Amino acid sequence: MAAKKTISAPALAERLELAGRSLHSIGYAEGLYPAQWTALRYFAKSPDGARTASSLARFQGLANGPVSRTVRTLIQKELVRKAAHQPAGRAEHLEVAEKGYLLLERDPIRSLVEVIERMSDRERGALASALEAVIGIASDIWAKESGERR
Repeated sequence: MAAKKTISAPALAERLELAGRSLHSIGYAEGLYPAQWTALRYFAKSPDGARTASSLARFQGLANGPVSRTVRTLIQKELVRKAAHQPAGRAEHLEVAEKGYLLLERDPIRSLVEVIERMSDRERGALASALEAVIGIASDIWAKESGERR
């Protein structure tokens, strides 16, 4: 059995950053920015009650302002529209328009899906565990840091 190669935290952080930048760059496709693709995917997959700008903001952990601008842009591009039925309340409920669904057929994330599909089940499991750990630990650290700045 071959010995496992270890990698330093700084070297691994650089690889993760490189992967993140590479993945982010594929999101600039079909005239949309990565945040717009994320929003379009979110609205396509979310149940009716969760298709609001504020629900998207909570999902992404972002402030409402930037998310509202993203949503307005998707509406202007006719990819998303206000839902025909608006329940009582302040939040505007949205739905993906036909043009949005057609665009999702060319979603740049499909190339990443292809990469992951080529990985073994073991590699996928390891990647999932590692990403969950990175996201969880980072969230804890950043939440603590933002609390210390107040």
